[in-house]
Order: sequence, then structure tokens, then C-alpha cells
Amino acid sequence: MKTRRPFLLAAALGALALPLLGRAATTPAAQPNIVIIFTDDQGWADVGCFGAKGFTTPNLDGLAREGCRFTNFHVAQAVCSASRAGLLTGCYPNRIGIHGALGPNARHGIGPGEMTLAELVKQRGYATGAAGKWHLGHLPPYLPTRHGFDEWLGLPYSNDMWPLHPEAKPGTYPPLPLYENESIKIREVGHAEQSQLTTWYTERAVQFIEKNKDRPFFFYLAHNMPHVPLHVSDKFKGKSARGLYGDVIEEIDWSVGEVVKALERCGVAQNTWIIFTSDNGPWLSYGDHAGSVGPLREGKGTAWDGGTRTPCIMRWPGKIPAGTESKAPLMTIDLLPTIAGRIGAQPPAHTIDGLDCWPLIAGVPGAKNPHEAYYCYYENNQLQAVWDGRWKLQLPHTYRTLGGRPGGQGGLPVKYEQRKLEVAELYDLDADIGETQNVAAAHPDVVARLEALAEKGRVELGDSLTKREGRGVRPAPTVPGENPKPKAKRVVRAGINVIYAD
Repeated sequence: MKTRRPFLLAAALGALALPLLGRAATTPAAQPNIVIIFTDDQGWADVGCFGAKGFTTPNLDGLAREGCRFTNFHVAQAVCSASRAGLLTGCYPNRIGIHGALGPNARHGIGPGEMTLAELVKQRGYATGAAGKWHLGHLPPYLPTRHGFDEWLGLPYSNDMWPLHPEAKPGTYPPLPLYENESIKIREVGHAEQSQLTTWYTERAVQFIEKNKDRPFFFYLAHNMPHVPLHVSDKFKGKSARGLYGDVIEEIDWSVGEVVKALERCGVAQNTWIIFTSDNGPWLSYGDHAGSVGPLREGKGTAWDGGTRTPCIMRWPGKIPAGTESKAPLMTIDLLPTIAGRIGAQPPAHTIDGLDCWPLIAGVPGAKNPHEAYYCYYENNQLQAVWDGRWKLQLPHTYRTLGGRPGGQGGLPVKYEQRKLEVAELYDLDADIGETQNVAAAHPDVVARLEALAEKGRVELGDSLTKREGRGVRPAPTVPGENPKPKAKRVVRAGINVIYAD
């Protein structure tokens, strides 16, 4: 396998201060279709070509053989809503007021002034569709169809936010609804329906491709799995040696294969850019119902690489070199401006944080990441780490860990313990991917440089740990009032009791 190695990061931190410039227009014939497949809580080592054990992913491995495997790809924040906000807007989620994971009772969501990937590509005449988890606000102003998507089938938030989850306390959550655009198609998604979500989302993706094969299109396939509670259809139940978690991943891999086959059947595979990644690392406290980070440290909900570094594979025949591996640092916030550059769309006039990283993705010799640094926020706007691709400075903060203990079994988690970094710690990720050796004392110059960059981040984005207000943040809007409670009627479909909204 060919290997592309990263180059030192060089350019100024333009994303924290200036809006991006527009790109030259491209001809319609050159516009690629774009498919983003975004899984939920899938660990860095949960793909065959990333070292998975106990299950196989032949379709994802095939994508890697025909494209590039990115081993240093990160999300903007290691938790559901914030991660999705970064992917879809090109902004650090805290810049636009999205922190953590929005619950069913949240009254805020993605703002009407933010430009999503769907709104970006519609400038160039793209059809846009989505299937799966949204989690950027469940009230009407925040739904996908208000933010550039022509159609959507999916859940408004995480699949564990429902009364039947083993951890749910009585009255904690309302029934979990399945939306079709802005209508509730199934009011109460229970165990039987959850086992069909991966199949339903895949079928919707295939239908969308078939319907729009004669025009440029963008489809966002955001699987709920493998977020707990795990569910899998009968066609994959008991198939893997890894148990239910492995079964779930093998069904996701099947889904990827169905999408690829649809692209090939419709004759558009050669001009389609496929991007596969996960929204954050695994929820390690769930043990045998959680994934693996391999050699990385910690998992979901932390600023360690096990939380933010996710498996990423991209394929675009003739544009992304086949059979390659890239260790170049990249983040989901870079996708929006990079896509804008490829299709000739105008990025938003307001400040975003991502930068066009196409030369890295395309494997251009000597390409350098244009960021001076990336920032790792978590919790309520806590700046927890800053890294430049090689060096990572973990700033003083409290984080959760299992401390070497095993996670839970059968869908029930064990409790995390809290640990606090009293002083900043420095890690050389090139030599120590597992963040095991603090080398701050040996490299005071690197520490000083990254601390100065952290201060730039605080000025622009704020930092609750140091009680700083960012000058460049745009608070998320809030809708007053109570959550709607749609009336429903129970019907039977295919032998399954389903509650449909009136």
C-alpha cells in the first residue's frame, strides 16, 4: 500500500479571524455527487482496515482500496450534537452555540443564519437529502428541511433518548419519534423499529440516488448505530464473532455496500465523492456494547485522541489516489470549505473555522495543512486541548476515564471516574499515538507556542475554564414555549405495533 506522510503545519490561523473567500466557478459537468456516511460512536479501530477484530467490513475495506484511508482525521468535538454542527457548518460548534448533546427538551438548535453543507451545494443546483440522526434541534425551525435538505427521514436526536432505554428514569424522555421531513411518521420508535433503522436509512439513500442520478446530488447518511442501545436486523443478528456490536458494524458495512452498488448501477460512481467517518469515539463505559480505539487513549466525551480521532475513508475515482493512506491531520470542519472549492460554491460571508484542505485529500506532493492549530473543546465551552498535527497540548481540565477498568456488559454501563490535569501536558503524537508520555519538560518551546495559540482560541471562541468570553461566537437561537405533544393512533404494520402521528 502506498503511504502519504503528513507535512509540518505552516500557514497562519486565518480561520479564527477572517471569512473564507469564494472559489472560481466550475462547469456543471465537473460537479461531483457527494455522499457523506456518518456513523454514531464508532471507534477508530472499528473498521477492518483500521484493525478491527471479531467482525469484517469488506465494503469499507473496498472503499479504502479504491480511495484513501485517513488515519489522523478528527471531529470538532467528541459528542453527538456538537460534532454534527462542526461537520455541517464548518464551524467549531461552540462558535455557533451548540454544546454537548441536545436532549428532547432542548429549546435551542442550529441558527437560521448558519450555512449548512446542504445550503452550500444548493447554490450549484444540487439535490439534497438526508437519512438518519439529526440532533441539531428537534423543533421546526431547526429541522433539516429548514437548513437546505430537500428531504429527510430519521430521528431528531439520539436513539437512547427514549423511555424504554434501560438507563432511562420514568418521565425522563418522551416517546422517540421517526420523522419524514417535518411530520412525525412513527411517534414511538421501540425495539422492533430500532432494529430496522439501518435498513430504512439505507433504502432511503438508494432511492434518493436512483431518483437524482441525472443531476448533481448530496446525500447525508447519518446512521444511529452503533450508539447504544444497539439494535440490528435479523439478517445480521448473530453473524459476527464480536457479538451484538460486531453484528451492528457488519450491518453498517452492508449499508455502505448498498450505497456503492446504487451509485454503480446508476452510472454515477466515477463522479461521486464518498466520505465515511464517525461522529466521535466509542462510549467505553458500555464495554461489550462499545467499540475500540485501538492504541488511542480514552474515548467519547474526552479531548484525548480516542474521543476525537475517528476512522475516515474517502473515495473519488481519479481525484483521490487509490490504495493510499494519509497521516495528514484533518478535521470535519474542513469539509465544507473543501467541498465549496471543488464545486465552485460561495462559502458563507460570516466567519467559519474550516479551511480548504483539498491538496492533502488529493495527495498533492508537499501539501501542507493550512491550519496553525486545531482546538478541542468540550463540556460548556471548555478549551481542553490544542494540537498542530504532531504536538498536542492537553490543558488543565477534568476528564472522565475508566482508569483501566473494563466497561459494562449487555447494554448497561459502568461508572466513569473523574481525573484532573492540574498542569498542561504535552504529547508527541508522531512518536506516541497513545498519549502515554508527557514530554512538556523536554520541549518548553513547543509548550509556549501551543499555549499562545490556545490564547488566540480563547480570544475568538472563549473558554469557560479560564472564564473567557469569545468575541466571535454566535449564540444559538432558542424557541420559547413547551415541546409539542402530537396526538397519535396505534396501527399494525407488518406484524409490528407502530404508533403513527395523526
